[in-house]
Amino acid sequence: MSETGTSPSVEIVEVAPRDGFQSIAEKLPTAEKIAIIEGLLDAGITRMELGSFVSPKAIPQMADMADIAAHFRGRTAARLAVLVPNARGAELALQQGYPDIVFVVSVSEAHNLNNVRQTVAQSLDQLRAIVAATAGTPGLRLRVDLGTSFDCPFTGTVPMDDVARVFREALAIAPTAEFALCDTTGRADPLTVRRRFATVMAEAPETSWAFHGHDTFGMGVANALFAYEAGVRVIEGAAAGLGGCPFAPGATGNTATEDLDFAFAEGGIRTGIDRATLLDVADRIAALPGGKTGGHLRAVPRSRAVA
Repeated sequence: MSETGTSPSVEIVEVAPRDGFQSIAEKLPTAEKIAIIEGLLDAGITRMELGSFVSPKAIPQMADMADIAAHFRGRTAARLAVLVPNARGAELALQQGYPDIVFVVSVSEAHNLNNVRQTVAQSLDQLRAIVAATAGTPGLRLRVDLGTSFDCPFTGTVPMDDVARVFREALAIAPTAEFALCDTTGRADPLTVRRRFATVMAEAPETSWAFHGHDTFGMGVANALFAYEAGVRVIEGAAAGLGGCPFAPGATGNTATEDLDFAFAEGGIRTGIDRATLLDVADRIAALPGGKTGGHLRAVPRSRAVA
């Protein structure tokens, strides 16, 4: 969402149904997933990742993705995206009526090999195949997430030169895509977030940018605010802080959507979210068996959290 007039705004993308659910080993009932997603939509979420079209062997929690996709097909009040790992996944997404797709490639070779069993170059070949397979699709919106844009759980700090190089290669393949810098491990700090966004945004001023963060070191909200200060207007979060990358040892949950809403809205930046409804859904998510949750606002007396 862009700023209009003198009333600034930010678009918070809800990723609990994808990045959050996939972190839970115990199979969640499809009906419960659908009820949570409905609740998030009722809270005013206008953009969400429903899940991913990946092999159930790789991520068993996504085995019911087709059923979830069928339930929400045709909804127009929100942008509902799905993550795809390859051209076949993109074709499934389009067949299900979801032209809003997300592709992830890690900047770190070590993490990409651990995450998808491919080199970065091989993943970029998959991106090339996705672009070819979806060419000419009406309404297609492609998002490319640059995982481990700050830190790798296996090799440590990721050099900015590597981030810039992978971005340039991906941009050449998908020049109209939206891009995200992802703090996959939650190790980033606010000043580094601002500097890295300033660097890539100066290189590609026409590109739309997003920030995906985790709260492992307690920097999730601060990192999001500094990304906003750098000019980013799309910020990702997960209600109740659900998450924790299963392929990044030590990474805790995503930055809690309710914490992001509080920080932005209290600072006069519109989110369009009904906080009371969101907190109710966050409580439901926090009660899921096996979920790794976090955040701070749920611990505040509700009367003060929504005042």
